[in-house]
Amino acid sequence: MTNQPEISSITPITSVLVANRGEIARRVFAACRRRGIATVAVFSDADAHSPHVADADAAVHLPGNAPGETYLRGDLIIEAAQRAGADAIHPGYGFLSENADFAEQVRAAGLTWIGPDPDAIRLMGSKVESKARMADAGVPVLNRLDPAEVTEEHLPVLVKASSGGGGRGMRIVRSLTEIDDAVASASREAASAFGDPTVFVERYLESGHHVEVRVMADAHGTVWAPGERECSLQRRHQKVIEEAPLPLVDRVGEQMRTALLDAGRNAAASVNYRGAGTVEFLAMPDGSFFFLEMNTRLRVEHPVTECVTGTDLVALQIEVAEGRQLTGDEPTPRGWSMEARLYAEDPNDDWRPQTGTIAALDLPGVTSHFEIPAHHGLRLDSGVEAGSVIGTHYDAMIAKVISFAPTRAEAARELASALRRGRVHGLATNRDLLVASLLHPEMLAGTADTSFYDRHDPTSLTADASLAPDLAALIASIADGARTRAQRQVPGPVGGGFRNVPSIFQRRGYAHGEQELHVGHRLGHEGLEVEALPAGVTSVDIIEATAGSVVIDSDGVRRRFDVAPIPAGDGGDAAVAIDSPMGSLTLRVLPRFVDPAAQKPAGTLVAPMPGSIIGVAVQVGDEVTTGQPLLYLEAMKMEHEVAAPASGTVVEISVSVGQQVEQGATLAVVEDQSRGEDEA
Repeated sequence: MTNQPEISSITPITSVLVANRGEIARRVFAACRRRGIATVAVFSDADAHSPHVADADAAVHLPGNAPGETYLRGDLIIEAAQRAGADAIHPGYGFLSENADFAEQVRAAGLTWIGPDPDAIRLMGSKVESKARMADAGVPVLNRLDPAEVTEEHLPVLVKASSGGGGRGMRIVRSLTEIDDAVASASREAASAFGDPTVFVERYLESGHHVEVRVMADAHGTVWAPGERECSLQRRHQKVIEEAPLPLVDRVGEQMRTALLDAGRNAAASVNYRGAGTVEFLAMPDGSFFFLEMNTRLRVEHPVTECVTGTDLVALQIEVAEGRQLTGDEPTPRGWSMEARLYAEDPNDDWRPQTGTIAALDLPGVTSHFEIPAHHGLRLDSGVEAGSVIGTHYDAMIAKVISFAPTRAEAARELASALRRGRVHGLATNRDLLVASLLHPEMLAGTADTSFYDRHDPTSLTADASLAPDLAALIASIADGARTRAQRQVPGPVGGGFRNVPSIFQRRGYAHGEQELHVGHRLGHEGLEVEALPAGVTSVDIIEATAGSVVIDSDGVRRRFDVAPIPAGDGGDAAVAIDSPMGSLTLRVLPRFVDPAAQKPAGTLVAPMPGSIIGVAVQVGDEVTTGQPLLYLEAMKMEHEVAAPASGTVVEISVSVGQQVEQGATLAVVEDQSRGEDEA
């Protein structure tokens, strides 16, 4: 351990601008407040009312919405820091966090860069160059392949962007006929996301464990590797659930942890690294591992490392940037921490991102926000709140929910319980998938690997994860009836009582996905009468019913359900959310009358979300087959394919490349051949 540097070599930071948005901006602001450091936010048009803007001491507007005109404009961000009096810039993650040119510009402007040296960013930011450096250092790597020379023996292969991360610019290729299109598509997405179209190809390992080693290094030769993480549960190469420490070590032996942490320290030392970083590996069940890449920044899943080591990594970033030395012993893990990324997306619909307003976000048991729990507990890091809008300009993450417990089993159980019991209203999320994944036998045994969602599709995993739709519809109908009686000021028990002369059944309609649910119930002299009981239920009695809460006795078991109506907005239907310890479900409220103008002809392809048309692969008159890509839509920083619903002829194309479209807008019309044959 080196000696403490002279005080003259330390440059105290007094005000930090975070060149980012959302959750990570709020996380850095929280660390700054605890250190008495002033904070500055930047925000786009879409983020004008974002919580991260309100959290900061000062905020500077970046006109526009697209990242290329706002959060990726280094010149505007540096100017904002100077105008607001900030003397340091923290890049967060994503956007400019791994941009060496921006780091140099920050330093040239006389500001402190809270991140690694530009040379290290530049070297490790290129997956091609970094793998060559690691190979020279003796770290196991997968060999790079020339796309033109890939053979059947190499398959499957992975096409991957040289710059950036987060699963963008990445494609799996299983057939030689797919490789050219995969390279072109990945390059196009990489250019859009990172400004660099460079991609490379390597052998794709179907399964394994995605393992990360956190490193922290100062300018005085001290390099820490405060533990490792497991990040194997991924969709589209983006993490879903992360944890620390690594359960594979328990099966393989402590020597694996020693080898991993040594590899992480050596990787950082080989490039004279300074600050926080993550070295990623793909580990096999036998404990062997291969270098994937190094992220020269803080990572999304840093809270699990903070919880198990008791170390504020953002505070350490600031100290290192000031020139201070890492002191004391290298932090070591104790207990277990798991992080679930709560996204506005529908896993059962090809992980389609969702847009809309968050009507409620409330998770029980949260003991801390943006900081390490004082004791074992639940931490919430979120960039949004009730009333926030999830739009199309940025990613769809709502929150990171983090558990910290003495054992792995407790961490998984407590995290699943908080998610199941939480109130998350307003738009579809992956909440049920998170609960089902956390409680899956493979996950509980620590054997789940990167192929988990390939082997367990989300629809099957979540089949029993939420309330049964027919039971939820009955609860919603009872609450709506109680609301109607209260509005009419009808006296009596359970919000309205009964009459000796039976009333007619009150019927209401709801929908869950494509399933329509029609409920008829009435209150008579024998209590609740239902036209059709939910599946598996033989009796239901109302104990208490109001517009916001229903207590029923079902087959001798009493349960409470919270009910919250969600008004229609932005062209969407009204909905109702039902929450309980059994799970939650949101149902659309079916209108009593259907507007004929809202109906579209058969074969119409509509935009699944708002976005920009970036490719049209067909022309009017083309014959297409079921599943054939017709158009490409860019939304939430990712490319989405719109495919033909059936074989037929393209009779209309309603959009062009570069056009912005709203959700539900007509894109094209395919005349179904099979329907024409039937009619003939």
